[in-house]
Amino acid sequence: MAGRIRDVDIALVRERSPIADVIGEHIQLRNAGGGNLKGLCPFHDEKSPSFNVTPERGMYYCFGCSEGGDVITFVEKIEHLPFSEAVERLAARAGITLQYEQGGYVPKRDHGERARLIEAHRAAAEFYRDRLLSPDAAPGRKFLSERGFERADAELFGVGYAPNEWEALTRHLMGRGFTADEIVKGGLAKEGRRGPIDRFRGRLIWPIRDATGDVIGFGARKLIEADDGPKYLNTPDSPLYKKSQVLYGIDLAKKEISKRSQAVIVEGYTDVMACHLAGVPTAVATCGTAFGEEHIKVLRRFLLDQSAATGEVIFTFDGDAAGQKAALRAFADEQKFVTQTYVAVQPDGLDPCDLRIKQGDAAVRDLVASREPLFQFAIRSTIGRYDLRSNEGKIAALDAAAPIVAGIKDVGLRKRYAIDLDRWLGFMDERFVMQRIAEVGGAQQGRPQRAPRAAPIDPNVRVEGELLKLAVQRPALLGPRFDALDPAAFTGADHVVLHGVIVASGGMAAAGFGGREWVDRLLDHAPDEAARGLVTRFAVEVIQADAHVEERYGAAMLAAIEAVAVDRAIAQVKARIQRLNPVEEQQEYNRMFGELVALEQQRRVLRDRAAGS
Repeated sequence: MAGRIRDVDIALVRERSPIADVIGEHIQLRNAGGGNLKGLCPFHDEKSPSFNVTPERGMYYCFGCSEGGDVITFVEKIEHLPFSEAVERLAARAGITLQYEQGGYVPKRDHGERARLIEAHRAAAEFYRDRLLSPDAAPGRKFLSERGFERADAELFGVGYAPNEWEALTRHLMGRGFTADEIVKGGLAKEGRRGPIDRFRGRLIWPIRDATGDVIGFGARKLIEADDGPKYLNTPDSPLYKKSQVLYGIDLAKKEISKRSQAVIVEGYTDVMACHLAGVPTAVATCGTAFGEEHIKVLRRFLLDQSAATGEVIFTFDGDAAGQKAALRAFADEQKFVTQTYVAVQPDGLDPCDLRIKQGDAAVRDLVASREPLFQFAIRSTIGRYDLRSNEGKIAALDAAAPIVAGIKDVGLRKRYAIDLDRWLGFMDERFVMQRIAEVGGAQQGRPQRAPRAAPIDPNVRVEGELLKLAVQRPALLGPRFDALDPAAFTGADHVVLHGVIVASGGMAAAGFGGREWVDRLLDHAPDEAARGLVTRFAVEVIQADAHVEERYGAAMLAAIEAVAVDRAIAQVKARIQRLNPVEEQQEYNRMFGELVALEQQRRVLRDRAAGS
């Protein structure tokens, strides 16, 4: 049984696994100022980015769902791995050989299930790729050649061939040390009468990779007429592969998607290949299922679509009835994107692969460039089913298109498409069309609810939060003055907890210059997960001051907190003075009055310092 991974190795894994690089393999991160990065959270669906990464301290935190931690925590959460497997995965990525305290070096065969299945798929991809050069793979090579793909293209996309044998891959993998259970669980084989048999036989094979580049499944195209299976066969859902969340080509396209703020959705593996080779490197495709909500979530992490003006998603469909139907299905999910969505349909019905063969690379690029807005396509496709030469046909078309227009959330855009609909139908009566849209689409047209107003934030609580961010991120700016603060200076519930963690960790006296070591110390002294979450949040949240004025800002926040404490002392002294008789208790009265004057003078000084921020 494997022993515990040495602490020194865990620290080395963290050090050599830059958090921005690791997280950047899953989502698009952009500069948020102050050395921080920001993106759309991969752990919950959100419209605007609230997921923050601080490379300096190796931490991340989402202010939307409160998920946070370090690079190991991220891999645990995103890959659904236990701690040890997350460390092993990062170690493999960084080229680190781990040592275990009770058993020395632990070979790969002792790794967790996910790592084992990843390795099995990597071995399977190599097996299939090598077999593409074998004599019996001639039909596969012919298939590729007829579609304009050369050997180098096949190698770029890792295309392979599954021998037309019952157990070729199974024997190969078992010879490499994988068990029958692992091969079946990964979807590489299925149970036969006498044990596992290969799932793919006599087929051209495309490896399907996740965003990090790991092979997690395969798509297989029939080559033999005697094969009574479907034309395309995919890996079934497995611990690695969830078809509703998989986009073929995302590993190759993700950087260009982020760079160009564009994603092109095509229908097949050869279409993805054709697009990339023709100069459209943002193309991806679903794998054996319709494009849906989970695919949108995957794309949005790389598009970072905060504004409809900053990016685009382009669907390409065949020009036939089936293609139009697919486009209208996509329309149902259109408004789950923030960015603009388009449709690119080739009039002669050619898909990108066939278009490239017949008309060349430029034609593929022109197809994408000729896109039209998805709303426009959906409306025009709908009214195109009716005879617009008669009033009856026009009214029927209007009633069919009305729910589409009524469902457009943007009021201005909805009005413009209502005007367009009137023009396309030939009524030349905008008021009539708008009224009909309101009547037919009324159920979708309900009055938008006003968002509840956020409760005003107590200025003192805001100051507490800023001071605690400095204590976690820039402790050297605060020094002994912070440690001298009365715990009662903090009133926010979270702030009281975090201040207690800081005190338990030794305060600013133990923090030094801060950095990752100080944050780790705070995490070690946090009494529970909730407190650890607070430490992570305050280690990542942006300080509301530019770096060049942080020292002055820290002094101002300290002064403001100290002034609040003085305010409380003044209130107490005033209350005591009011209870005194200035004639009978003149000496005590004069003493308290002098104390009040001194406190008010102290408050003025502190307020002046606080205003200096």
